[in-house]
Amino acid sequence: MTRIDHGPQRIVCLTEETTEWLYLLGQAHRIVGISGYTVRPPQARREKPKVSAFLTAKIDQILALRPDHVFGFSDLQADIAAALIRAGVAVTVFNQRSVEEIFSMLYQVAAMVGCADEGLAHIAAMRARLDAIRAEVAALEAAGKRRPRVYFEEWDEPPISGIRWVSELLGIAGGDDIFPELAAQPLGKDRTITDATEIIRRAPDIVIGSWCGKKFRAERVAARPGWQGVPAVRDGQLFEIKSADILQPGPAALTDGVEQLHRIVRNWMQQHA
Repeated sequence: MTRIDHGPQRIVCLTEETTEWLYLLGQAHRIVGISGYTVRPPQARREKPKVSAFLTAKIDQILALRPDHVFGFSDLQADIAAALIRAGVAVTVFNQRSVEEIFSMLYQVAAMVGCADEGLAHIAAMRARLDAIRAEVAALEAAGKRRPRVYFEEWDEPPISGIRWVSELLGIAGGDDIFPELAAQPLGKDRTITDATEIIRRAPDIVIGSWCGKKFRAERVAARPGWQGVPAVRDGQLFEIKSADILQPGPAALTDGVEQLHRIVRNWMQQHA
């Protein structure tokens, strides 16, 4: 039977999450260009031209690929989007910041490429796993285990706490974000912790680092002035989750990212009343 591809045929993905999603949907053949930061899936780096960073893009190279649609993410790519629109390219820039907004983006992309049913099946499986994690956490709480206080750090100098979808996934995984008021802020500059002693005061039981684009150094965190008495440092509860697994607002965060959060939190809960 002849395959009929609906929707855009030549897509450039300026961030990783739409690339990963199209591969999961079996639509990799539509992708003609990707972000240079893409690591998921690994074959995308081998197969597709890299035409953008995050804040910048090679507009001439993108146009040379003759895309009929470009997918971007966030207000930070507004200038790239504007340049492409002026050149006559159709552009969709998503701005998902919560778990539900991620699911909405996934459905919209699936529908745009004629894979609404396949997309819904993947989404249902992800939702089912999140519900299973919630049930595991509820069972631990029913057994008298308390939820840990967790500090999630996106950047170290200055310290920036986790974005909304990370905070929400942390809650699903069984932890309590120590900066929930900052998680609601969409921009990194608004999640900057101006007084680092406030982290000490909130006494996290666990510290999780995901320093966007560089390796998390637990020993540097432990050596910060005044941190020796922080429960997470005292008990050796400092962990890294790679930014590609948790800071990409797409399939990665809803699968591998939340699983890693849950593993860290579950191990702590099992050891503490």
